[in-house]
Amino acid sequence: MDCLVRRKSRVLNKVVVIGGGAAGYFAAISCAEANSEVEVFLIEKTSKVLQKVKVSGGGRCNVTHACFDLKQLSLAYPRGEKQLKSAFARFSTKDTVEWFEARNVTLKTEADGRMFPVSENSQTIIDCLEKQAKKLKIKVELEKGVKKIIPNFHGGFELLMDTGEKFACQKIIVASGGSPKEDGMQWLKELGHRIETPVPSLFTFNIPDNPIIELQGIAINPARVRVLETKLENSGPVLITHWGLSGPAILKTSAVGARILAEKNYEFQVQISWLDNKREDSVRQELFNLKAANPTKQIGNLFPFNLPKRLNSFLLNKASVDETANWAEISKEKVNDIINCLLYDTYDVKGKTTFKEEFVTCGGINLDDVDFKTMESKRNKGLYFAGEVLDIDGITGGYNFQAAWTTGFIAGKAAAAN
Repeated sequence: MDCLVRRKSRVLNKVVVIGGGAAGYFAAISCAEANSEVEVFLIEKTSKVLQKVKVSGGGRCNVTHACFDLKQLSLAYPRGEKQLKSAFARFSTKDTVEWFEARNVTLKTEADGRMFPVSENSQTIIDCLEKQAKKLKIKVELEKGVKKIIPNFHGGFELLMDTGEKFACQKIIVASGGSPKEDGMQWLKELGHRIETPVPSLFTFNIPDNPIIELQGIAINPARVRVLETKLENSGPVLITHWGLSGPAILKTSAVGARILAEKNYEFQVQISWLDNKREDSVRQELFNLKAANPTKQIGNLFPFNLPKRLNSFLLNKASVDETANWAEISKEKVNDIINCLLYDTYDVKGKTTFKEEFVTCGGINLDDVDFKTMESKRNKGLYFAGEVLDIDGITGGYNFQAAWTTGFIAGKAAAAN
């Protein structure tokens, strides 16, 4: 950071990017590529950069999602849909793929639409970004936390660091990521920005002491998830874990309902249809037909719907049905009990589990405070925002990284302009 202090005569050519994550790196690179006369500094408060990139997708890095229709893409964001639709017109999924391919990183698409580097290693993405930053002579400095941003009367800013250092620059791009608590964004609130209270997004549902956790590792695709007494409902893969329920359908529900579930203090009832959209009358008819055609067959050995055997046994036991009984012994009432367990299986959720390094927040800078054509603050000229510091978050599947690439690219390009 000493180099920042020594070159005060060149303040008007300095852009400082705060935050060494995906959005920060992309903003810094975009800025340096757009104007070679600008001196770009990237500062990170911790000792490491690109940590979410490193752990994303189980260490493979879910770079983006193969959704190339801008309207459809924007629907993946419970917060920021309207604003991102216009932003994606400036830098979209297609642009992300082309950007990495132009730098010798080829992406592949998996069956669920998630896109990863063909190397299957997040280090490929990290190396690409760091190589580009080095090539553009972006100065990356670690363990430099910002305590306060002070706008200058005649333009530009002075930054007060937590070390006590002060230095000046013309423009700032804030890409500091989400904060689990609102007081973590006080330094931005002091600039006049409205902060939407942060709450967790993308979390799993804890079902402590319920026998279903003994089925950990079983995944059903698709299943339908409903949070009772709300309008929250989603379909997709559901994974049973040692603490409760996870998988894309659960994570999407947690993202869309982030504020609703926070208000409930993460205690609510979740209902699972293990047969997704199958209608009750159709399931009932299928079971009665099976019963009539196979009266001497044991229900445990002849059960339809192609669910895992362990889940079948669990649901039959929950319905108080002996799986060694013949179909002829199963009463009409017991068939109804089976249907209830298949289509309306209900659990008491008590708590959540988030993904530590991959933690995503709902909340941040109020979107009305930002011009999405440039990502510039409407309250402080020369101050820009990118990434999760904004009140933007997407569902699982690479969407949060796409928002980071898009907002970082726009902010960097705009900050580079004289």
